[in-house]
Amino acid sequence: MDDRGNEFYYNQMDKYAKQTVAEGIQKREDIIVTRESEIFKQLNQHYNRNNHIEAPDRLVWVVQESLREFYDAIKLGRHNEPSWKKQIYKIICRLDDTIPDYFKDANFLDKLE
Repeated sequence: MDDRGNEFYYNQMDKYAKQTVAEGIQKREDIIVTRESEIFKQLNQHYNRNNHIEAPDRLVWVVQESLREFYDAIKLGRHNEPSWKKQIYKIICRLDDTIPDYFKDANFLDKLE
């Protein structure tokens, strides 16, 4: 993801984590993300606009874990500290998979049609 992609992802995590706190979620384990979850659909629509590819199952887990990290930070009040997201970024970065070479091909989308 480029910086704009990262920014959108993290902004969505922040928004939905605050929403889970406001809804009264008490434990991170109570945050369950599925393909039908609003946050997953929102991210998939943003990054995979035309649904050219099916998002891998692992992505559901990564979104869930990312959301849980943001939730923990907000629930524990760390979001009031300067640079509070940096620690979360490091954790999320470890969840990233290597991008397959075929996605890097300039003609990738043409091959799908």
